[in-house]
Amino acid sequence: MLWFTSSLELDHRILRYDVRGSLAHARMLGRQGILPASEVKRIVEGLERILEEVDQKRFPWPSDFEDVHTVVEHRLRDLVGEVAGKLHTGRSRNDQIALDLRLFVIDALMQLDGAILDLARALVERAADEVETLMPGYTHLQRAQPVSLAHHLLAHVEAFRRDRARVAEARERTATSPLGAGALAGAPYPLDPASVAKELGLDRVFRNSIDAVADRDFVADFVFVSALTAIHASRLAEELVLWTSSEFAFAEFADRHATGSSIMPQKKNPDVAELVRGRSGRLLGDLVAVLTAIKGLPLAYNSDLQEQRVPLYDATRLQPALGALATVIRGIRFDREEMRRATERGMLTATDLADHLAKRGVPFREAHEVVGGIVRDRIAQGRDLGDLSLEELHRYHLSFEASALDEARPERSLASRSSPGGTAPARVREALAEATEALQQ
Repeated sequence: MLWFTSSLELDHRILRYDVRGSLAHARMLGRQGILPASEVKRIVEGLERILEEVDQKRFPWPSDFEDVHTVVEHRLRDLVGEVAGKLHTGRSRNDQIALDLRLFVIDALMQLDGAILDLARALVERAADEVETLMPGYTHLQRAQPVSLAHHLLAHVEAFRRDRARVAEARERTATSPLGAGALAGAPYPLDPASVAKELGLDRVFRNSIDAVADRDFVADFVFVSALTAIHASRLAEELVLWTSSEFAFAEFADRHATGSSIMPQKKNPDVAELVRGRSGRLLGDLVAVLTAIKGLPLAYNSDLQEQRVPLYDATRLQPALGALATVIRGIRFDREEMRRATERGMLTATDLADHLAKRGVPFREAHEVVGGIVRDRIAQGRDLGDLSLEELHRYHLSFEASALDEARPERSLASRSSPGGTAPARVREALAEATEALQQ
């Protein structure tokens, strides 16, 4: 039964947090006069020695204990004697593990934020050189309208900035200390949970002792933020896989960031992007596991909550994936000429012809129908919009003016999309400056 119920296999990650929480709790017991100062001094000295052992990676980790809490208490007893047993005064393993996990999640959120920030900065760095780079924009994975490559890269930055905002919100909710809730009903001692929270850098203290030990929303928050960030990273990775294929040929991975085939010498595989894409699936599974574990639990603590540590710890595997993706972004080579040529195929400036008529008083629906006729005829002729003449345009509508021919060029189409948030180079430069400043804070 001990083998089955033990959480030691998972608890290595929270050992340091358990010791930190114990130090804050011990000092509070002394300040409140619950334990004599002499005993608190010995306990604190022992815990500080344990913390040194943890930091120096020489902590003696046994295999025959139920959890990290009993391991620490056992080691403390080795160091300071039976007084170690008094450390557990006024607390339970229920509020103890809740605290350990909150401290772990706060650090994990900080690391996740750093990884998102680095990836966003990598995208901004690359976007700075691609403001004038033309490429096809897509809807339904069909060529739609010309856009700036920088504008496209900055679209991914916007998603990652929202992820950072969610990380900050999750951190704010996580920074609540549950220590002092006991098993579920509080404690018959004059505890001071607020001073413990302050020492641990937490913003507030629990309001309800039952909720304090039962709440794992902060775990769900972290895994959700990680999963959604992973989805955003996966969408970027998917585009890199597409763009570096021969069918698109918009980009090429640096040799040091791609892999080859074991039998095909010509292959250059986007393994990093594919692994990022695959890891997002794992995190979605982690989120479902966490939410499913919570959904049927009565208050307060249940051992089912122990199982949440597996998806929680697994979700931290997103950070190195984001780091690898940022490295790939910094090393990728964009083929500007191929992207430019792609904007000349597929009637990408058809909307500009419709807008040309609409600006001259033709109802847009009528203009849309007129240009649709032009597109159908050009497809039937095996031709694009690039070699249209004014005479040909007049066969479809006399409101066309000579300027329509210029407006149908991809560069002119790009420059015309100057509405706020649009892809015109002037707007993209504004967005680039704003994003650069925001990511420096």
